Amino acid sequence: MKIGELAARTGVSIRSLRYYDEQGLLTPVRRENGYREYSPFAEEQVRTIQLYLNLGLSTEQIASFLHCVLTSKEAFCKEVFPVYRQKLAEIEAQILQLQSIKTNLEERMQSILDERETREPED
Repeated sequence: MKIGELAARTGVSIRSLRYYDEQGLLTPVRRENGYREYSPFAEEQVRTIQLYLNLGLSTEQIASFLHCVLTSKEAFCKEVFPVYRQKLAEIEAQILQLQSIKTNLEERMQSILDERETREPED
């Protein structure tokens, strides 16, 4: 199938499909005219890539285990768990940072409110 048909079937833009090709996530056959031709299996590959992108993984991370999960169950791919562990640690660090920012904002807002209460406008 051509890239336009794959895009229509998966809901993924042609630009994204070309990017997946550049990253080595998809491997279409190149015709003499330069057109990419994808196997029927490419649709499943794209859906799998989308699943992992929606988990917040990078294309580089996905590339490290994609072949294994496409040919075997995820549970049997030893490369997956360390990537998940790393991503979870990143998310936990981001949550801590966001909680700190939230606390700082709340304190600043309370400080503003406290200052307003102590300074009533003179009539």
